[in-house]
Amino acid sequence: MSAAAAVRTRAVAVPAWAWLAGIVVASAVLRIALARRMVAPWIMVDELIYSELAKSFAEHGRFLVRGEASTGYGFVYPVLIAPAWRLFDAVPDAYAAAKAINAVAMSLAAVPAYLLARRVLAPALALFAAVLTVAVPSMLYTGTLMTENVFYPLFLTAALALVLMLERPTVTRQVAVLALCAVAFAARAQAIVLIPAAATAPILLAFFERRGVRALRPFAVLYGLLAAGAAAAVLASVARGRSPLSLLGAYRAATDSEYSVGTILRYVLYHVAEFDLYVGIVPFAALVALWLAARSLPLRARVFAAASLPLVAFLIVVVAAFASQPSVARIEERNMFYAAPLALIALLAVVTDDAVRPRLRWLVTAAAVAAALPVFIPYARLITTSAVSDTFALLPWWWVQDRGIHLDDLRWVVLAVGAVAAAAFVLVPRPLALVLPVLVGAYFAATSFVVENGRHGLHRASVGSLWAGIRVAPPDWIDRAVGRGASVSYLWTGKLSAYTIWENEFFNRSFGTVVDLTGPSPGGLPEVPVERRPDGRLTGAGGPVRAQFVLADGSVDVAGRAVARDPRIGLVLYRTRGPVVLLTKVEGLYPNDTWSGKKVTYSRVACPGGRLSVLLASDPSLFQRPQVVVARSAGIVRTARIAPAAQQRLTVPLRRGAGGVCRVRFSVARTAVPGPADPRPLGAHFLRFDYRR
Repeated sequence: MSAAAAVRTRAVAVPAWAWLAGIVVASAVLRIALARRMVAPWIMVDELIYSELAKSFAEHGRFLVRGEASTGYGFVYPVLIAPAWRLFDAVPDAYAAAKAINAVAMSLAAVPAYLLARRVLAPALALFAAVLTVAVPSMLYTGTLMTENVFYPLFLTAALALVLMLERPTVTRQVAVLALCAVAFAARAQAIVLIPAAATAPILLAFFERRGVRALRPFAVLYGLLAAGAAAAVLASVARGRSPLSLLGAYRAATDSEYSVGTILRYVLYHVAEFDLYVGIVPFAALVALWLAARSLPLRARVFAAASLPLVAFLIVVVAAFASQPSVARIEERNMFYAAPLALIALLAVVTDDAVRPRLRWLVTAAAVAAALPVFIPYARLITTSAVSDTFALLPWWWVQDRGIHLDDLRWVVLAVGAVAAAAFVLVPRPLALVLPVLVGAYFAATSFVVENGRHGLHRASVGSLWAGIRVAPPDWIDRAVGRGASVSYLWTGKLSAYTIWENEFFNRSFGTVVDLTGPSPGGLPEVPVERRPDGRLTGAGGPVRAQFVLADGSVDVAGRAVARDPRIGLVLYRTRGPVVLLTKVEGLYPNDTWSGKKVTYSRVACPGGRLSVLLASDPSLFQRPQVVVARSAGIVRTARIAPAAQQRLTVPLRRGAGGVCRVRFSVARTAVPGPADPRPLGAHFLRFDYRR
């Protein structure tokens, strides 16, 4: 016996479950290693919300965000990762543990994928399908705290249950399908698409088998439970005085938009084309060929086609309708990649099984459709920063564009690649047929590398998000400064990036409320709106605002003792232990910015005098000559000249004025308007205000 034959014999002797377990373990280990490169959450505010829900459930069994009940989000995923926050006090450790849970949960998608593939494939090929299932680029979401991690295996499990029900529609199997739909819905309201798919699949199977309405009688329990469940859900919502649409939870907002049929159809085309591109052209061609030829295929292939067609169709249509909203207007691959294993299984069945392989006319038709579809994607409009989180299949083409091919010409490059893939799908001889799924696996690996490690990849997005919010180490610096059980309020002035809220809130258990001084911060999460009284005290709906600790940026000075700082961001942590009093007020800076206009005024209450030092900067793209800033305080005048590409400090003596207020008025020599996209007259950057008694 040759060495190769001996290896093959030993491999066959290993039971399939052992190989499957090895696939899951190997995938989990790889994903845990890659997740370490995600240094911070970056899909905001989704990751923050799910971490807060998990943290709240771990602490007291409730789902709260900033102390307020939140029922608009699925509870399955927060419950899944809650043990991480239960076991580890330090949030960086809990974050690492949650990503490890993600890696295991999402890698378990290989199990239902294998069992689903076994309905149409031999064990060895079904294992290959399981490998491809955990090789899709979207497995990189294991580095994020997102529901994708649990919904992927749940979707495939529901697909498996649907196939089993079509094969033998017992009462138990029909109930199991609906139960799995309910569990998936509890994880993500998007699972509502499973209901019409389950209802449509028996009808399609009857059509493929050329049978009439009588063929639906064995599914009476399914349709009865669907009708009863829908009626009960609607009645329960109405009885509570809510719209039935409230069942969609956080996805309810999608129903408030006005939809255009033409726009939806256009986005359906975009999403079908992108799904085709995502799986690598050839698997999509195989899936379409299977659907086209279903009536002439063996029963096992007909059942698979009857289940996969409505699953893919309803998933894509619902996602496309959501994405067609003006506030979204992008391809939401993140919400539809779950169906990719269906195309991968179809490819393995078509290229390896003569009984399942459709006739040549169906193969050619499907190949032509698959090759042409990606041409319709508007690459120049959709290859943007939003693609980094939502549309992985576009990122390799962004990489190609960076190397000299104009965005408007990308579609023709994609068409050429698609034509080659389609030709290979039709013409590759049977002995070499497995080359096609192997090449798809290589395509997944190359795409994953670009998505994770590329210039526009996930690693850089994660690092950039942390840099925008925290620049001290470790990221749980607030918890370390205030100790266990303390509560910190963040004072939002609109001068810094919202990431200073999100990242610090994520990494620090002591982070409590956000006190909103200048209008709500981005993200739409609960906040406490307040006003500043003339004496500097903050008041809200419940009276004076009190806090144990206050985290504030450098545009204000809080009465209290500074206990920690993030100097490169400009955040100071104060111990207050009482009413929150702002000693300073800065007027003349643009919201959420450090740019000034022509005039800036700095005021300080309860001021005994002292010195104010201001860090100023200019911008060489606006000013070619030094900018001049003049400060006036109680008859004292100081001037600073700022070189276009430099920073300069301006120090002014403070004198106690009427009512104990010190005031400095700054004037900028000249302003410049950046352009039509930004019509503001800009003067100088006022980066920091430092007071010394």
